Amino acid sequence: MLEFQLQRFGVVPFNHGALLPLLSRYRRPNDKIAEWIRQGVLIPLKRGLYVVGSPWRQGELCPPLVANHLYGPSGVSLEYALAWHGLIPERPHEVTSVTPRRGRRFETPLGRFSYTRLPTDLFPIGLRQESLPGGPTFLIAGPEKALCDKIVLTGNLRITSASAMHAFLFEDLRVDEDMLEGMELSVIEHYASAGHKTGPLKALLKVLEEAS
Repeated sequence: MLEFQLQRFGVVPFNHGALLPLLSRYRRPNDKIAEWIRQGVLIPLKRGLYVVGSPWRQGELCPPLVANHLYGPSGVSLEYALAWHGLIPERPHEVTSVTPRRGRRFETPLGRFSYTRLPTDLFPIGLRQESLPGGPTFLIAGPEKALCDKIVLTGNLRITSASAMHAFLFEDLRVDEDMLEGMELSVIEHYASAGHKTGPLKALLKVLEEAS
């Protein structure tokens, strides 16, 4: 059965061109692709990008991996990464990412994916590769980067003291204070030296130094 050949893609998103070799015997392969979408064999993420639908897919879809493929270059960060690392209690309703390109938002059958522009010099700092057990790797901000990105991208944030940053972290964001121990201060120092939101980032450093 042709559909079972789609299992080769696993949980990784793939483009239109990757389907064409499977459909070489079809005179109009796009008609077959449209049929698969109607049947749920394929889930369209955006024009020309798909994941395999259940039950033909082997494994659970990974939202951060989907986010990386949907718009790039990008890395999952902000609220979704903060929740992923256990810093905040709420699981966001959308997968949030940063990108050096212009911001975008995608509504997909898998949910909403948003991308916020981050200055190019800050984008790679603190990004790491992670994976779910037995799954492919994806790019996500470490907890330090996720915090820094949230501070840099929060409008009208004029924090210069450790006490004000303490209130922002533990009252506004509801950060778990225990999760701040052992953070890599070098990532935050790198952010603070880049010239973006220097005052708030230095205040964050003070809070973290007190917590360590």
